[in-house]
Amino acid sequence: MLLLFFCKFVAIKKTVTILETLPDHELVDLLKSGEHAAFVKIYERYWTVLYLHARKILRNEAEAEDVVQEIFSSLWLKRENICLKSTLSSYLYSSVRYRIFNQIEHKKVISDYLKSLQQFIREGELVTDELYREKELADLIEKEIQALPSKMRQIFELSRKQYLSYKEIAEQLEISEHTVKSQVSNALRILKLKLGVSAGAILFLLHHL
Repeated sequence: MLLLFFCKFVAIKKTVTILETLPDHELVDLLKSGEHAAFVKIYERYWTVLYLHARKILRNEAEAEDVVQEIFSSLWLKRENICLKSTLSSYLYSSVRYRIFNQIEHKKVISDYLKSLQQFIREGELVTDELYREKELADLIEKEIQALPSKMRQIFELSRKQYLSYKEIAEQLEISEHTVKSQVSNALRILKLKLGVSAGAILFLLHHL
């Protein structure tokens, strides 16, 4: 088995040597017919210059190597369908640039997607945090409302939770509208002092209890 492999290797090397002086278009014709030695000759002739070209664009040695290797793998796998509109060198250089630009665009799409996802996560965490804090403050407001004097609490809840007007509360409890207004104002003042937030914030949060 080893001897057979060695004989094939020697045969390929001899053929490659013979192909040394052939122009590109003849190598391509041989390649399209399945001549592996022609592929090896093209590989030897263009690998380094294509690699340098790719590295200049990508500024990354490993990525440049990968791109050139992919170009040659594709060249061999699709050899029967190769259609050169100009020279082999132009075809290979264009292939490298096309693959690199696709790679860059792909990275950009992924990068944009990840940035969008990260932004969504950050905003989601921010919203969750704000909702948690809002709920926490609302719970504190409710606790302080329950600590209000009984009559004041009753009037305040009828006003700010059941949305009754001062007149409706006055009629229901058989007290004056002035007393209702005074009790609601006093309740807001107490809550504001105990909670350290504005009356507007308290009224806003009460709608979310």
